[in-house]
Amino acid sequence: MAQEIFFKSLRNLETYTRNLKIFAFTGVGFMALVALAALWFAYQTKVDAESRIYVVEQGKSLIAALRNDVRENRPVEGKDHIRRFHELFFTLDPDSKAIQEHIDEALPYADESVARLYMDTKEKGYYNQLVQAAASQEIQVDSIQLDMTQYPYAFRAYSRQQIIRLTNITVRRLVTGGYLRNVSRSEVNPHGFLIERFNVLDNQDIEERVRQ
Repeated sequence: MAQEIFFKSLRNLETYTRNLKIFAFTGVGFMALVALAALWFAYQTKVDAESRIYVVEQGKSLIAALRNDVRENRPVEGKDHIRRFHELFFTLDPDSKAIQEHIDEALPYADESVARLYMDTKEKGYYNQLVQAAASQEIQVDSIQLDMTQYPYAFRAYSRQQIIRLTNITVRRLVTGGYLRNVSRSEVNPHGFLIERFNVLDNQDIEERVRQ
């Protein structure tokens, strides 16, 4: 009788131990699945975050673009970079502080070729003449040609300048050229481009009329 009780207790102990092992392995397996699921979710979140890039449209609003679409958007971004630079650099008010603010905002869009152009124009007294004459300068970019087949990307921009004085308006043709190089995006350069070897190719008067 005692022997039967002993063997029965032993079998119960073995069953308990086996069940305990099964429970332990099941718990470990469940925790491993939870850990794998957490890693997968973190990875998917990271991939989704990296797949979105914020670009600037017309130098103002931020829009999200899928990384797969960035290559297709680069020509659009390149033209907008060129257009925005021209608007900043060539739009001038008869106020020294406003002129400096526009120039400071435009300079990160380009290399030292634009900085030299700015210094040459300043040394010739052009900005002071605008201020003294209470004249404004406005620009309208009509078209931009951008060649994305060869790097760096050559461009040419066709614009019209208007110099608005108290009594008359002078309209000038403005043709500029240069190259675009890829750089890192930043707050001051959201498109990730840099204008190189910028040059004014044509800036002749085409019309002058009396202000009404």
